[in-house]
Formats: sequence, C-alpha cells, structure tokens
Amino acid sequence: MKANQSRQSPVEWEESASLLPQTGRDLPTGRHQFHKERLMAHIEQDSRRGEHMATDGSDRPKNRGFRMPRLAIALPAAALAVAGAVVAGTSLNGGTGGGQLADMSTGPALTTQVSPASAKGLNQLIGQISLAASAEPRPVMKPGQYVYIESQSADTFVKTVDDKSSLASHALHKRQVWHSADGTEGWLIDPSVNESPEGETLSLPDEQGHPFEASLNGPSYDFLTTLPTDPDQLLKMIYKEEKGHGNSPDQQAFTTIGDLLGESYPPAELYSALFKTAAKIPGVVVVDDAQDAIGRTGVAVARLDETSGARQEWIFDKKTHVFLGERTVQVEEVSEYGVAMKPGTVLYTDAITDRAIVDGMKQTPGQKA
Repeated sequence: MKANQSRQSPVEWEESASLLPQTGRDLPTGRHQFHKERLMAHIEQDSRRGEHMATDGSDRPKNRGFRMPRLAIALPAAALAVAGAVVAGTSLNGGTGGGQLADMSTGPALTTQVSPASAKGLNQLIGQISLAASAEPRPVMKPGQYVYIESQSADTFVKTVDDKSSLASHALHKRQVWHSADGTEGWLIDPSVNESPEGETLSLPDEQGHPFEASLNGPSYDFLTTLPTDPDQLLKMIYKEEKGHGNSPDQQAFTTIGDLLGESYPPAELYSALFKTAAKIPGVVVVDDAQDAIGRTGVAVARLDETSGARQEWIFDKKTHVFLGERTVQVEEVSEYGVAMKPGTVLYTDAITDRAIVDGMKQTPGQKA
C-alpha cells in the first residue's frame, strides 16, 4: 500500500522531476492529481508485470520519502517518485491550480509538537487495538454495493512564486470516495482534485481501455478477502510483494499496511490481523500524544522513516482504540529547494469521519440509492 498512500513530503523531487516531460507540468495541479490517481494504478500494474525482468541492481524508481495526500487509488512506492514529481513540477513552478483547487486557500505550514516515541507498551497497545477492531461491526459486502469512505485532510507543501520558495498548506477539506467490491467502479469528490464540485469518475477500464488489477497498492474489497490473516504469513507476503520499493523494506511494509487502514475496507478478520502484523515490523513505536486532522486526540502507532526523517503515525482513540486517522510529521530537519522542513512540520494529516457499505454510487450512509 496504499491511493495507496500514498499524503506532500517534497523529498528528492529534483531527482525524480527529470523523468517527466516538460509539457506535463503545464496542467493545473488539480488535473495532475486526478489523472495521476487514474493512471498511476496502471503504471503500478505494468511495473509489476515486468518485475521478473528486474534485478537488485535495477534502476527502477524508488520512493524517496514522499508522503502524498490520500489518493483514491493507493499508489505503489515505485510510482510515488513520478507522482510526486508531477505535483512538485506544478507547485514549484508557480502553478495556481484549476477548478475548485483555485478556490482553496493556502496558509502557513502545518505544525505540531514532536511527541516522544517509545517501543514500551507497543504489544499491549496493539492487543487492545486488535481487540477493538475484531469487535467493530463490519458487514460483508454484497454484489452491487460500494465501499464509502469520508475523511478530512490537509497537507504542507513547498510553494514557489517568482523564484521564491516557502512552505504553505492546503486548507482542511472533506473528501468522499466510493469503490465497488471488485475495484472497477468508483467516484471521487475532493475539492483539492476535482474541477467540478460533483466530482469525477474513477471507474476502470478507462478511456484508453486499461483494465483494473487489484494489488496491495491498489486493493479492492474482493482482493482483500484473499489475503492471509495470519500475521507472520501476511508480513512475509508484504515484504515479498514490496521488495525494491520504498526507502527500506521495513518502512515500506509499514506504509503498505497504513494504506490498507485508510481508504479501503478490510474484512473483519484481516482488519484485526493488520495491527498484529504491523507490530512485527522493526522500528514500530508508540507515540502517547497525537492528533488527527480535526483535532481528535489519541495515541499513535508509528514508525520513523530513517531516510526522509518523517514519522508516519496511525492515530487511535485512547479509550475505545478505534482508528481515527493518520498524519506524517517531520522529526528530523531537512532542506528542500532551500526551504527548511523543521521538526514538527505536519506534512500530511487526515481524519476518517465515516466508513460504510452503501447500496449505490454517490450514496451516503442513511441515504436511499
């Protein structure tokens, strides 16, 4: 996982930007984001079809620490560098965006206090989270139904105007996404992406006839029902499938599981198993004080990416241990395009406000199809 992810940490953009044609940077930011969500899934599928040809010495692109806003289709790590360069190429060249994006105000960088982290109490917390997950009502999807996920999100990015770069943030906004059980039909309403307030289709095959093939980085509900629920087997599978992706095998495994917790709908047994699987990844810690995008406080299961210096945090209610959302916080200072990403910079934050099975596309819980 993971789109898909992948939710902006502008690390190593320069290296990746050369992969893009210059004409691609003239599109408004919102259209880049939308087409990226539609097409990166196919890049991921093509890369996986050709992985048997690659070796450990391959020059296949790797995730260099990006943390993109949550995507309608989770992106593979191999594609994140290219996807990040699309966004960076626009933002860093003074693009103002289009449609609803042009109306979204930008403010100063999002910041927070960097709370201490420790491995102490991890197993106990994971046990409580897994128990809460197994007790959570999670109906089985029926033919013709859709997964509906509603969230609030915001992000920090590098903004360049007249060759002067600084940190800015997109306003907190609501995001709604629908996916069919097999992943071939979908709809997205997100003012940071869509030109129209009505949203746009995510249904596949697309206009080029590309089919949809579910994977860990672009999972469908049907695909998730096929995954092992034994934590050891699941982790082994994740390491195998994600080999060569991300900044490290351990960080990529943690990110993949995090993507499955966000905009997907894991069946009940798998949902509980995901947390036990994450606890087996080296470097996973507990952050006692964390806050999601809408200010709900909780405790986080987290891991520091040693390459990017950013810490990915999954936030849970301290009493009920229900998953609230996630955020990525810069822990170690880095500099990009002469702009300092200081400790405490919140690169991405979201809050899951609703997750349900509905009977129709664009239907919300409690609403008739």
